[in-house]
Amino acid sequence: MSIFTDKHLLLGVTGSIAAYKAADLASKLAQAGAQVDVILTPAAEKFVTPLTFQSVTGRRAFTESDLWGGEAHVLHVGLAHQADALVIAPCTANTLAKLAHGLADNLLTITALANRAPLVLAPAMDGGMFDAPATQSNLATLLERGASVIGPAEGHLASGLSGRGRMIEPAEIFGHLRLVLGRGGGLANKKVVISAGGTQEPLDPVRVLTNRSSGKQGYALAQAALDAGADVVLVTTPTALTPPIGGRVVQVETARQMLEAVLAESAKADALIMAAAVADFRPKKAAGNKMKKRDGIPQVQLEATEDVLEAVAREKSKKKRPRVVVGFAAESRDLLSNASEKLKSKKMDMIVANDISASDAGFGVETNRVTLLFAKGKQESLPLMSKVEVAEIIIARLAALLEK
Repeated sequence: MSIFTDKHLLLGVTGSIAAYKAADLASKLAQAGAQVDVILTPAAEKFVTPLTFQSVTGRRAFTESDLWGGEAHVLHVGLAHQADALVIAPCTANTLAKLAHGLADNLLTITALANRAPLVLAPAMDGGMFDAPATQSNLATLLERGASVIGPAEGHLASGLSGRGRMIEPAEIFGHLRLVLGRGGGLANKKVVISAGGTQEPLDPVRVLTNRSSGKQGYALAQAALDAGADVVLVTTPTALTPPIGGRVVQVETARQMLEAVLAESAKADALIMAAAVADFRPKKAAGNKMKKRDGIPQVQLEATEDVLEAVAREKSKKKRPRVVVGFAAESRDLLSNASEKLKSKKMDMIVANDISASDAGFGVETNRVTLLFAKGKQESLPLMSKVEVAEIIIARLAALLEK
């Protein structure tokens, strides 16, 4: 289930050329399962229409005329009290000033004054306005009151100038909203270290030994942990994926680098999830120069790489070992017996076993079919589902283990 499912979100849109991006944000939130109510200021209506938002949310969009309608005396209260979050994107310098000083002269600002849900602001303004002392003072006031301010970004502005003032992209706002909604979740105040991707062992300066891991399951786990309120550290190899917003990213390449990063980050962590596909072997000696075909077929000697989970299991000090350790077993045969042996030998609390020989599960696809094995003997088989859904279930089981 998406963190946005059945959430009531208020989206305020103010008078900026970036208002067109707000329609994309409203669409993304609605598609994620949220009930999105949009409030447009009079200036915003000069750039976009209520119909645009009604079309993408399936709900009525409110304008200044509604403030003076038959339900005006309760409209702003009703909108504010049912909101799980109020996000204003774009938020102009004028609206920032009104919010900071408690002005309530339009439907959006009067609703904001009645609002008790988290307030998220995505500023958008032209050259020099964001850095102006008055704007910075207003921002400081709002931050002190607990508002979340995301952006603005550097870039080309409507005036033709370049500087800080562009509203950040809807996908980024979407990610920040996930963080806001995840506060107080089942992993709040818990540090969770998650590894992802396939390690790369150099053969020469341009070639590596690696595997088919895309990192998708590990990245989905990082996002699910963030949704549950965790402080997430993502230890990742190079991938084509965008890390989820809110997590701290540690980039590694080799098994040795993975080992060092995991041991350092998990020393004071509550949980470790080893979703990365760490290479079992590496070239005993990498060539100093690119190997050329004309020199003949090279003879490559292999040696074993570091075993990250074994190193974690060897940590005797409770201060250096996470309270809960979760591993993965990607197998092409004897799935459950191999996973069970790994669970015991590496002293894990849970292991996720998946058959990589299946075409619709494992490496490089969007779905997975896994069995969860627990240290006390319990097993839980999950049907084919998206890796996002698998991640949400694993994180739920992790939260339960930490409670014990």
